[in-house]
Amino acid sequence: MSYKIIIDSCGELLERWKTDEHIESAPLTLTVDGEDIVDDETFDQAYFLKKIADSPNCPKSSCPSPEKYMDAFDCDAEHVYAVTLSSNLSGSYNSAVLGRNLLLENKPEKKIHVFDSCSASVGETLIALKIEECEQAGMEFEETVETVNKYIESQNTYFVLENLETLRKNGRLSNLKAFVASALKIKPVMGSTPEGTIDQLDQARGINKALVKMVDYVAKGAVDSKNKVLGITHCNCPARAEIVKDAILKRIPVKDVVLLDTAGVSTMYANDGGVIVVI
Repeated sequence: MSYKIIIDSCGELLERWKTDEHIESAPLTLTVDGEDIVDDETFDQAYFLKKIADSPNCPKSSCPSPEKYMDAFDCDAEHVYAVTLSSNLSGSYNSAVLGRNLLLENKPEKKIHVFDSCSASVGETLIALKIEECEQAGMEFEETVETVNKYIESQNTYFVLENLETLRKNGRLSNLKAFVASALKIKPVMGSTPEGTIDQLDQARGINKALVKMVDYVAKGAVDSKNKVLGITHCNCPARAEIVKDAILKRIPVKDVVLLDTAGVSTMYANDGGVIVVI
């Protein structure tokens, strides 16, 4: 069976996917001080980080339109899948569902499923990897959907941020809390809920202590880790990501490791120095 996987651009692409006809990225658009920056292969992380650091304003993102999703779904592949940001964090999922419904009005025979990742970043990457695995194993469309949905339910997402500014600018932290956290060098340890929202799990004074606590949460929350892929993305801090990877691998066995740098949307929220872990 032929297949196609569309991943919104919050999900980082594996290097080999960038030339794979089965994989397509649906770019979000980032806006800072009136400048629109498309989150595609032209995204310049260093330029973007400097721009948001210099701006007093809140960076924004806008999801792909239903028409763009519809065009991506309108292909020769027999099985078509989309993986989007958590529906509780972005309109990307709803836009993809609407695009699917628009196409099915004219082509009701198409097999298209939109997965709500209930995560972001490398969480989406790992979901696309699971779809690819199912398709290459020769699963039927419905079996793939069921298998991947169970996988999504088993996923856990964690992250530690060096910089709280984007959260502050987006209204996720009060100015006072952000100021106190910055002054005391307090770093939150964050995680996703089963519904795909963000929750603060813990905090520590200093980034290294926060990363140690995050590794503890990863190890304690891992179920059947030896059969799972560990995903790590970092925003402009490869050495830090390697340290986190090694610390996790000392605690739990995994099937494989995916280590990537953040694309545009994840860069906007993780900010310089942020680390995201999904298993």
